[in-house]
Amino acid sequence: MPPWYQKAIQLQGQPVGVSLANGQGISGLLCSISGGTVVIQEYLYQNQFAAKQYPFAAIQDINPFPGCYVPSPVY
Repeated sequence: MPPWYQKAIQLQGQPVGVSLANGQGISGLLCSISGGTVVIQEYLYQNQFAAKQYPFAAIQDINPFPGCYVPSPVY
């Protein structure tokens, strides 16, 4: 299994950022990991989403979204 696999198993159903082996990055909801494929639901535009499949070999790393830092209101 790839080095990111165990981390990604725990992130199913969560928003993630994915580093692809080709240098691109994507983000979305990690739907499933099975059969050598990762399924990410990505936002397209307006109210459209697409579930896209990525083979393990195309993925360099998967990371959870960080929490939001909300500073005190500025008036």
